[in-house]
Amino acid sequence: MNPFGTNWNGPSIPKDRPVDPPDTNTNRLIKKQMEETGGMSLLERLKQGLTKTRERFSKGLDDLIKGRRVDEELFEDLEGLLITSDFGLETSVAIIEEVRQRHHREMIKQPEMLRQLLRQVVLERLKSSQVDPQPWPEKPGVILIVGVNGVGKTTTIGKLAHYYRGLGQSVMLAAGDTFRAAAVEQLRLWGQRCDCPVIAQQQGSDSASVIYDAHNAAMARGFDLLIADTAGRLHTKINLMEELKKINRVLGRQGSRTTHEVWLVLDATTGQNAHSQVKRFHDDLGVTGLIITKLDGTAKGGVVVGLTQAFNLPIRFIGVGEAMEDLRPFDPEQFVEGFF
Repeated sequence: MNPFGTNWNGPSIPKDRPVDPPDTNTNRLIKKQMEETGGMSLLERLKQGLTKTRERFSKGLDDLIKGRRVDEELFEDLEGLLITSDFGLETSVAIIEEVRQRHHREMIKQPEMLRQLLRQVVLERLKSSQVDPQPWPEKPGVILIVGVNGVGKTTTIGKLAHYYRGLGQSVMLAAGDTFRAAAVEQLRLWGQRCDCPVIAQQQGSDSASVIYDAHNAAMARGFDLLIADTAGRLHTKINLMEELKKINRVLGRQGSRTTHEVWLVLDATTGQNAHSQVKRFHDDLGVTGLIITKLDGTAKGGVVVGLTQAFNLPIRFIGVGEAMEDLRPFDPEQFVEGFF
C-alpha cells in the first residue's frame, strides 16, 4: 500500500527504516572527502573554484600596492578595485574607510601590510554573518528554496540533500515546481541518487498543496529535514511572487514557523543584479539565508561580501563547481583564504 496516498513518488520507506548515523571518525571523513574530490582537500577545492576571482583580485591588489606610498590616492585606488570586484559601492566605501582608520591608528607605512589589513577587515565583516548551516531546533526542519529562473535551484536541492544525508539525517524532497515540465523528473532523479523520497503531484498542480502534503508526510514519518523546490520566477512578476507568499503562509500555518527557512539561490555571475533579487525576495518572503552558486564562473566573487553587508543576511552555502561536494557550507576563513 502506498504510505502517502496518490502524492507519493520515490522509493518506499519502511516505518522502521534506519537512518545512516553520522561518521564521527575525522580521518575517515577527510579520506572520503578527498577521494570524492579527486584527492584534493575541501580548502584546495575551494581555492580551485575561486581561481578566476583570486587571479583577478590578487593581481590587481599586487599591482596597486607594489612600490606605492600609503597615501589617499592609494586608498582611492583600493576602493576602486573593490567596486570592480562586485563588492558594491557602499560596502567598498565602508571597508576602505575602516582600513584607512586602522592604518592611521597603527601607523602602517609599508603598503604590503595593507594587504593583510584589508584581508582582516573583510574576514571580520564576513564572520559577522556566519551561522550554523543546520538552523532548525526540532524535526522536521523545513527549507523553502526560492530564486529566479536558471540559477540552478533543483540541482542545488540535490546537493543539499547529499550534504545533509552525509551528516546522517533523513531528508525528504518536495517537488513544488509544478510548472516546468522536467522539474519533477529532475528532482526524482536527485532523490534516487541521494536516497531521498520525493513528494510530487502532476504538472500544473497547486504548488502550495504539494508542499503542504510533503510537510505532513515528513512529520508523519519523523524525517529530520524537508527541502521544498519552487518554480523559478522573475522577481519583478507580482503574480508569481504572490504564489510564493501563499506557500510561505501555508508553511507558517503548519506550525513550523520556528523551523521554517527560506533560502534564496543566487547566480554569482549576475553580479550586482543579485542585489535587486535579494531585496524583492526578502521584502516579500523574509529570506533567512543565501546560497550563492557558480562562483567558479566569475572573476568577481566580491558579490559574496557585498550581499552580506548590504542585507545583513547569512550566506548558508556557496557553489564553486559541478561536483556534489562543490556546494559547501560557507566558511568565512576558507573563503577569504581562497579569495586572497
